[in-house]
Amino acid sequence: MTTHLRERPKDAARLDPGPCPVIETARLRLRPHRLSDADAIAQTLGDYQVSRMLARVSAPYHRADALDWLVRQGAGLVPGWTLAITEGDDVHIGCVGIELRHGQWHIGYWLNRFYWNRGYAGEAVHAAIERFFRRMPGTDLHSGVFADNAGSLKLQKKLGFEITGCAQIYALARNGMVSHIETRLTVADLRRP
Repeated sequence: MTTHLRERPKDAARLDPGPCPVIETARLRLRPHRLSDADAIAQTLGDYQVSRMLARVSAPYHRADALDWLVRQGAGLVPGWTLAITEGDDVHIGCVGIELRHGQWHIGYWLNRFYWNRGYAGEAVHAAIERFFRRMPGTDLHSGVFADNAGSLKLQKKLGFEITGCAQIYALARNGMVSHIETRLTVADLRRP
């Protein structure tokens, strides 16, 4: 029996949640990124208060870095979603990313500092996780926070994430090793923040 290119293995649905969706919440719109988001991304990640909490973001961070990242995301080389968090008239204020790394699904997120403490991160992350779990039932999500990021750890606990361990990981913006609290969420444990 020959296999056609369009046929997928029976377990392929577990490997890919499908195309990046558009998700509407009470105050936000999550959508796929566009090249026109580069300036907003560079502005947010150029703020050391934001970039220092992310493992894979360099400091300083420039528009060219944002464009490089957007091109890689658009190429679809990594399975998963990279959702722009937008508010109002499509104002880019952050990102929620869910990607397959080392055989496990991981979620990460960041928000422009001027939008902190408004509940936007919880609203956006919950909406993305809820949609992901609808497409990928039975899948666990992994995440984590730097030990000095109490706000993000508090958000993850509200969402139902459980701490699974601690490790030292390299943070580009800090140019050094940082304590990282590792977390995991199952579909049964997801709560609204």
